[in-house]
Amino acid sequence: MTKNPSNHPATTSLGIKPLSEREFAQFQKLIYGKAGIYLAPVKKALLEARLTRRIKQLGNKSFTEYLRRVVDDPEGAEMIQLLDRVATNETHFFREPRQFEFLEQQIFPRWAAQDAAGPRPRLIRVWSAGCSTGEEPYSIAMTLLDHFPPSAGWQVEILATDLSTRVLDSARKAVWPITKSVEIPHGYLKRFMLKGSGAQADNMKAGPEIFSVVRFERLNLNEEIDSIAGRFDLIFCRNVLIYFDAASRGRVIERLLNYLAPSGYFFLGHAETLNGVTERVRSVMPTVYIHCAGPQANLAAGAVRNLETSEAR
Repeated sequence: MTKNPSNHPATTSLGIKPLSEREFAQFQKLIYGKAGIYLAPVKKALLEARLTRRIKQLGNKSFTEYLRRVVDDPEGAEMIQLLDRVATNETHFFREPRQFEFLEQQIFPRWAAQDAAGPRPRLIRVWSAGCSTGEEPYSIAMTLLDHFPPSAGWQVEILATDLSTRVLDSARKAVWPITKSVEIPHGYLKRFMLKGSGAQADNMKAGPEIFSVVRFERLNLNEEIDSIAGRFDLIFCRNVLIYFDAASRGRVIERLLNYLAPSGYFFLGHAETLNGVTERVRSVMPTVYIHCAGPQANLAAGAVRNLETSEAR
């Protein structure tokens, strides 16, 4: 009787031989080249778990056979399926609350003052890059529409993009478990969200006011962007850069900054930084940066530093 010399089972629970080191290295290279996402060696078991069921579903016999299927059609549907399974999506409403406070206390008053002085158009454009299942762009929509309503002549446009078609399908439906309602300020919840009834009693849905200002699009940040036009006042790219290595991270940041308006603001996740990555922005508070290209950048950065000094006292 032949024994399995390794500590791994001869097959996975679905009857497929476990992912070998050689196969993992091949997937690692493919995924990095296509999406810029670096899978560390510790991610091997995670990749195996996420791909096994798909391989079985397709009738493939091994990870090598599945890999060949993906490589033979690098722009096809199965590459999208692979990347869907690699992407990790975790989000909630009004994540990073200090950033929303910064919007309301610093950025919005400045925009209102610019509008009163005449030089600012009443159009606000925002890009939520790595939007996951939609909680982020809809949180931004609630905040913006509350302060800059269409009834006062303002227009809000929010572009929400993600690599994963799976989460985008969910985001476009704009339906979440009612348990997530605790993440939304009560006033916003009453104004902007709809509570389900009957079979949907355990769910809530984005109301038409915020639903109408958010547009979703699949986008690979590791590739050249040719489907987006114009500049954005705010770009949110939170908890996305942690999946890239230094080289990919630099390319993605430069690509995104090409779409940030002069004196526009760039938002990161709490574990991310642009220090040492680019000189095109200046930090105004932890995880928030201002585009240095505009004449208001130095004034804005100075105002925030004065505010933080006052708070410290």
